[in-house]
Amino acid sequence: MMEKIIHRLDFGAEGLWFPLTVSLILALCMLIQPKRLISWVELYITFGVVGLAAWLSDVLVMRVLDWVDLGDAKITGIGEVLSYTLVPTSLAILYLNLTPYEKRWRHSILFTLLSFLIQAGMEYVGYMKVVSPLILYISPIFYLIVFRFILPIHLRIIRKQD
Repeated sequence: MMEKIIHRLDFGAEGLWFPLTVSLILALCMLIQPKRLISWVELYITFGVVGLAAWLSDVLVMRVLDWVDLGDAKITGIGEVLSYTLVPTSLAILYLNLTPYEKRWRHSILFTLLSFLIQAGMEYVGYMKVVSPLILYISPIFYLIVFRFILPIHLRIIRKQD
């Protein structure tokens, strides 16, 4: 029974330490950091919205298009769960909390680079296997669009509800 649980969580995946470490560090930073530009309610809503979007992109990029595999391609392990739950949500919340209006471009580029470095790190340690090299070109563009345009629009929508 325990062996089956360990197998399903994919604890034997190569490079698993990297997504676990990055996920936990980002989540701790998100929670501990003083909330300057967003409230706890905005954090809570952003966590849910970005988390849902991340899981939908997981289904599209990894299952439907088969561009990337994380860990064992046949199962959803703990590294994949944390990578798609904590990394995008934490980065989005940190971005919104740290980015005043006048620094949106600078911070968008910085967070795009950080996101791409996390992706490259996952590939470097062997946890992420790129099936289609197209993902290497699309992901930085996608990250920049999300940080520069989608997240600020998301925050404006939340604030209009108050």
